[in-house]
Formats: sequence, C-alpha cells, structure tokens
Amino acid sequence: MPIVFNKNIDDHTILAVWKIQESEAELTAGLQLKQHELDFISSLNNGKRLLHWLSTRLLLRTMLNTNEYIDCRMDDHGKPYLVNIDYEISLSHSYDYAAVMISKDKKVGVDIEKMKDKIQLIKQKFLSTEELQQVQLDESVEGLYVCWCVKEAIYKWNGRRGLELKKDMYVKAFPLAEAGDVEAVVSLPDRKQPLSASYFKTSDGYMLAYVMT
Repeated sequence: MPIVFNKNIDDHTILAVWKIQESEAELTAGLQLKQHELDFISSLNNGKRLLHWLSTRLLLRTMLNTNEYIDCRMDDHGKPYLVNIDYEISLSHSYDYAAVMISKDKKVGVDIEKMKDKIQLIKQKFLSTEELQQVQLDESVEGLYVCWCVKEAIYKWNGRRGLELKKDMYVKAFPLAEAGDVEAVVSLPDRKQPLSASYFKTSDGYMLAYVMT
C-alpha cells in the first residue's frame, strides 16, 4: 500500500493519504468483509467508487494496525463510525487518492480534492460575496480549493445534515501558500463556533484540508 503522507497531528490523532494503485482484488484481499459489506460493494459495480470504498477501509485498517475485523459503518447522517473501537474517524477520496483521519479524543474532518479550473464556475455556490472579495481568491483555483476543502472538512467534522457551505460557514482571509492554516466560523443550530483548519497542496494537483477539535 503506497502511503504517500502520514502525520501524527498530535499524540492521539493521525492523518494518512494513500495513492490508489491496487486492483479491486488486491484491495479486497486485505480486508475481512462481512456479508452486508459484500452486498454493498456488489451494488457499486466496478470503477473508482468501488476502489474508493475499499481503499479507505484498507487504509483505516493499516492506520489502526490490527488484524482484527473492523466494523466501519455510516450513521443516519452519513458520518462514518467504528462500532467496536473508540476512535473518531473521517474519510475522503478523490480520483487516485484516499485520505483517512483518526483520533482517540477529538472530532475530526478531512477532505481531499483534485484541483480543476472549473471550480471557477461554481464558486458563487459555496462562497459568500464577502469571501469572494478576498484577494487570495481572485482568479485563484488553489485559493478556491482551500476554501472548498476546509468547508467540506468542517461539514464532515460536524457530522450532521443541514449545514450549507455558503450560508453556514465563513473562511477568513488567509495568506495563500503551499501549506498553511486558516480560521473559519461555522454557524451551528445552537451557536457560532470558531475553528482552525490546516491545508496543503500535493505536487500532482490535489488539495487537502482537515479540522479537529
């Protein structure tokens, strides 16, 4: 398994990124799948969606360093969780990469995206007018993807349906770099919460962001 990035964010939190080069058969061979999982993946057909599902589970298994069966499920809001292991987890994937974040004591969210120029066409859908006026976003695909990934990571961190990227999340102005930190504010049903997020760009055109509290 080609893990291309592995970082201990703190003593109890790990982020890893893996480039998907294996076949469906190779990925499946590294997992202990129960019948309900086999039934689910049979509905995915072949292709990237299947490889993404298998690769995130295999990366999760590798990060937890166990040979035991890992029961990873989705709750009613689509948030992944482990049935019998006390970890918070977040999963993401895009084209040839899978990313997983785990923590023993923090809520986490991670998002990875392959950067494409067409994000310019949809920026008004996930950024407010005030955000779009920030200088680092002016015609900057990379800056737009920082905001997109940060907001998606916040959505996964929250783990509840209903949040809107444009209306409920605000990314403050930040100096655009290859890697860095940004400050954001999310409007939750009962409060506004400030959050710090981190991001980095890969050498082959992907952006990743993560948040934890």
